[in-house]
Amino acid sequence: MIKSRIVDKLQIKYPKLKIEELESALNIFLDEIAGALNNGENVELRGFGTLTKKLNKEKYVRNPKTNEKIFKKNTYKLHFKIGKILHKRINNLNHDAK
Repeated sequence: MIKSRIVDKLQIKYPKLKIEELESALNIFLDEIAGALNNGENVELRGFGTLTKKLNKEKYVRNPKTNEKIFKKNTYKLHFKIGKILHKRINNLNHDAK
């Protein structure tokens, strides 16, 4: 699902709000998540899951095309641990979880 589709669904659910207001609210939400992760905090959305920032250590990697060794600096990746309620919903384990 893309961001514009989320805004469209919110517009259907909250018709009194303008699309610009919904986009702004969604952008604030996403910016807050990114800011928290950037500050080293974990983001926990109850029933959905937990987002954490993990470190990829610096290392030498190989370019498979040229077989050249390249040094890759520290980078970060996002780790998502699914929440129980979401896990049950996507696996149809609990039909009344909403």
